[in-house]
Amino acid sequence: MEQQQKKSLHIDWILITTIFIISIFGLVMIYSSSFVVGYNTFGNISHFFDRQLQWLIISAVLFTVFMFFPYRHYRKLSPIIVIGCIILLVLIMVPGVGYDVNGAYRWIIIAGFQIQPSEFVKLGSIIYLAYVYSRKQAYINKFFSGVLPPLIVVLVFFVLIMRQPDLGTATSIVLVAGLIAFCSGARMFHLISLGSLAAWALYHYAQSAEYRMNRLIGYRTPFELEASSGYQLVQSYIAIAHGGLSGAGFGQSIQKLFYLPEAHTDFILAIVSEELGVIGITFVFVCMLIIIIRGIIIGARCRDTFGSLLAFGIVFQLSIQMVFNAGAVSGTLPITGIPFPFLSYGGSSLMVTFISMGILANISRKAEKERKERLINEETFEDEVATTKVSSVNTPLRPVRTLGNK
Repeated sequence: MEQQQKKSLHIDWILITTIFIISIFGLVMIYSSSFVVGYNTFGNISHFFDRQLQWLIISAVLFTVFMFFPYRHYRKLSPIIVIGCIILLVLIMVPGVGYDVNGAYRWIIIAGFQIQPSEFVKLGSIIYLAYVYSRKQAYINKFFSGVLPPLIVVLVFFVLIMRQPDLGTATSIVLVAGLIAFCSGARMFHLISLGSLAAWALYHYAQSAEYRMNRLIGYRTPFELEASSGYQLVQSYIAIAHGGLSGAGFGQSIQKLFYLPEAHTDFILAIVSEELGVIGITFVFVCMLIIIIRGIIIGARCRDTFGSLLAFGIVFQLSIQMVFNAGAVSGTLPITGIPFPFLSYGGSSLMVTFISMGILANISRKAEKERKERLINEETFEDEVATTKVSSVNTPLRPVRTLGNK
């Protein structure tokens, strides 16, 4: 039994299989949604498919590495990770290093690849918060010594990301920070107070520029703003309506023919809906739901506070990205530019998502190994108790000498 325990890798096959399926599906949908743009822009119908395939291979290798790298080492690496994240965000503002796309400086170029540092900051902030809050359990109910100090680092991340500007990513990091603080045991009054203050600050920031306010409220009246900020959402509505229940058929999308901007990135879910209908959308969300549920189970089973908070943080980030993107595509939330996990084109997002899943798989391996070890120890203990009882029954009783015996 002990030899089998040592040989077992404790791999979470449900998690890995689901990730593989939705990743391949996403790769296929990127080809379908981008081959027209690829041919028109680069003269190659598989341009975006080829690049995403490269990223997928790299990401799969990194997933394997992080799945077997003990997550507990991130405790010691946490300060280095925070410093690295800040350096990456500052590099974007350096002339000649930061790369401008549509007026936003969110990328840097390394070895010919565009890297989006804010994607790595998402994961870095989760690791940092899980580490710090796991150490503050004894006084997590105290605001100034327990809850507030880690959030100051998050505020630094937020300010640097907003300078790009990238409101969607910055907001998702703040939301995940609040949820991790909640799971760590912080008082609800403290979190509600901080949340209200953050919402007030975001609202006033949005009001400071007309285009930001249009972005935030334009989704409510897209047809009135069809010629400007509502155009993308209106085209998304048309794609969803065209798809219906079963879809127009794979590769048969009309909106990807230069009607829907960013069809293979932020709005790929609309193309899935148009080509595969409600059935295709249901498939995507079932896969995502399986991953999220597995992540929650992993976090709940992990007896290490750091590992548990780390797992929950990864699940929160994945869930928020999914909700933000689906909400933007369907018009229930403002358009934030958040990619859909595993589906949207983008190397940085895919890589960080796979690294996060690798860490989650490693937490799962550790939790499962410890669970099986506890079961073995309990069985061994029960066997020893049973053996002791049998021995005591079979042992003949010796006569007891009393004061009356001679």
